[in-house]
Amino acid sequence: MGHPPLEFSDCYLDSPDFRERLKCYEQELERTNKFIKDVIKDGSALISAMRNYSSAVQKFSQTLQSFQFDFIGDTLTDDEINIAESFKEFAELLNEVENERMMMVQNASDLLIKPLETFRKEQIGFTKERKKKFEKDGERFYSLLDRHLHLSSKKKESQLLEADLQVDKERHNFFESSLDYVYQIQEVQESKKFNIVEPVLAFLHSLFISNSLTVELTQDFLPYKQQLQLSLQNTRNHFSSTREEMEELKKRMKEAPQTCKLPGQPTIEGYLYTQEKWALGISWVKYYCRYEKETRTLTMTPMEQKPGAKQGPMDLTLKYCVRRKTESIDKRFCFDIETNERPGTITLQAPSEANRRLWMEAMDGKEPIYHTPITKQEEMELNEVGFKFVRKCINFIETKGIKTEGLYRTVGSNIQVQKLLYAFFGISRNLS
Repeated sequence: MGHPPLEFSDCYLDSPDFRERLKCYEQELERTNKFIKDVIKDGSALISAMRNYSSAVQKFSQTLQSFQFDFIGDTLTDDEINIAESFKEFAELLNEVENERMMMVQNASDLLIKPLETFRKEQIGFTKERKKKFEKDGERFYSLLDRHLHLSSKKKESQLLEADLQVDKERHNFFESSLDYVYQIQEVQESKKFNIVEPVLAFLHSLFISNSLTVELTQDFLPYKQQLQLSLQNTRNHFSSTREEMEELKKRMKEAPQTCKLPGQPTIEGYLYTQEKWALGISWVKYYCRYEKETRTLTMTPMEQKPGAKQGPMDLTLKYCVRRKTESIDKRFCFDIETNERPGTITLQAPSEANRRLWMEAMDGKEPIYHTPITKQEEMELNEVGFKFVRKCINFIETKGIKTEGLYRTVGSNIQVQKLLYAFFGISRNLS
């Protein structure tokens, strides 16, 4: 929006139009001053945000730099090597970019903030001082003029002449203040075009240079980016191709966990509880056990330490394994083993019946021998048979061998006794 020009000749007249035009310039000066304040405030916020952003990026870069991929296996493929080194490459790129940005941010205040602040304080501030002087001299001149015009013409000539000289002096001072003010306000109006634009241009140039360097670094990074994308795609394809095998293996593990063992692994392993005698009585202690069938070695690692002692793994050589009778213990899923290293029987408890069968199968465990209890009827029948047998023995001796020496308490010949026994058993077999 344009403003009518201010003429130096208008300063002498000090017309209402001159005052109105001057007011337009003053309003424009206030708008410019407010604009510079906003630019300084927002520019400072931008520089601070850029500094914080750069610090955050560098912190992010350090986090990437500190991480290292670990892979399964002794050797890495080229794709895995690229992926393992990717975070290091990312960190180096970010550091290089942010080093350039930090250099720009460090100079940003000198490029943008200080020149604008200097122009606002020195030029606009000085113009405001000129305005105050202009207004003060104007008030003094017009106040003196009003008093001068009220002087009576009957005053002495010398008094009137002195009053005229004083009015002319104040008019001249006011005219000079008006000229200085108009000159200063026009100077600010003209100089603001470059005093404001140049710092902003320098700041933007520095910002764009930093961005252009970022673009150049990004272009240099492009070949590595393409190679990394290819490695990632190869890795993704490999994962997709083996995913079905992984799903199948997972399914088999769910159905039969103990049948999916890798070569070189123990025949069976897992948690077992052992009955042990502690100071406070009998307790069940948790162990993690591994059994090698070929060497018959049972390795037991305690999960609970005894008070005042630190135990390590124990290697025991298995002698035999037998399932514990259900009625012989108040715990479920138990079996007994005997080893060469520890005297006596060791009672172990499995977490389930199926797990106990697996352990016994791996250890070639045996079932316990049962003596079947007889019923009351069977006991009566056996007693009756025994009574008949004893009765036959007594009858035979009384009828056939009561006089044979060696029976009862009479000392006799052993041959005669054996002959009588043979005869008895021969008759018994014939009778039966």
